[in-house]
Amino acid sequence: MTQDDMPLGRTTNYPESYDPELLFPVPRVDNRRELGLGQGGWPWYGEDRWQAWEISWLRPDGVPRVAVGEFRVPADSPCLIESKSFKLYLNSLNNRVFPTQVELIRTLETDLSEKAGALVSARLFPVEEMRQAQARPSEAALIDDAGGVVLPADEPLSHLVEARGERVQERLCSHLLRSLCPVTGQPDWGTLLVEYDGPRIDRGALLGYIIGFREQRDFHEHCVERIFTDLQHHLGPARLSVGAWYTRRGGLDINPWRSTDTGSAPGIRLCRQ
Repeated sequence: MTQDDMPLGRTTNYPESYDPELLFPVPRVDNRRELGLGQGGWPWYGEDRWQAWEISWLRPDGVPRVAVGEFRVPADSPCLIESKSFKLYLNSLNNRVFPTQVELIRTLETDLSEKAGALVSARLFPVEEMRQAQARPSEAALIDDAGGVVLPADEPLSHLVEARGERVQERLCSHLLRSLCPVTGQPDWGTLLVEYDGPRIDRGALLGYIIGFREQRDFHEHCVERIFTDLQHHLGPARLSVGAWYTRRGGLDINPWRSTDTGSAPGIRLCRQ
């Protein structure tokens, strides 16, 4: 399949039967090449963590079931999963019978892993057991009212991020992340978390840099990787993690996370999700 086959920006009928071919993989390598990264490995570990709020299937007696899903796609997978195709695929399960929830999870993991090119994990939660939403990631300082903001003219400018002062360890958060869908131009809103150990970041400069993404047309995963790469290049921190919690669209939200440390993306839910 090519980019022209992508369901984004096209009128699409909702599927009436199960169809894993609805999933559309997007190669990651082109965006990473634009960031100056070669094929020899990436400067991060990480995951793309999806939360799905509209999962439904049928029991053998024909009674529908519903659940909330969590999916984790490794950042080193050759492809990401395009969001509209993911939504259509999940809706194709609505009229399919699964004898057990275990069989549904196995189907989800098999289909997604095949398209991503790496092992994707899936979990389902009863609606009644979903975790409470948080205002922002715990112990993160909100920078949205920081002074000294330098507003960019048209695009994210990495030189606005300046390190000043002593080495610190801190978590900084902003609710002002906005980017545009690369196909439709529709806005995508998110909360950004930067956690680092290194020279102190000028908060006004960081906020100006984040605001520069307001007209950036790119996938959520690519935006997070660009932010990580710019901060790593300009700050040279000993440790760095960058994550974004995007608001949901079509019953799905995505939370890309990239880090110099191994581990899993934080499994939290924010108020806008």
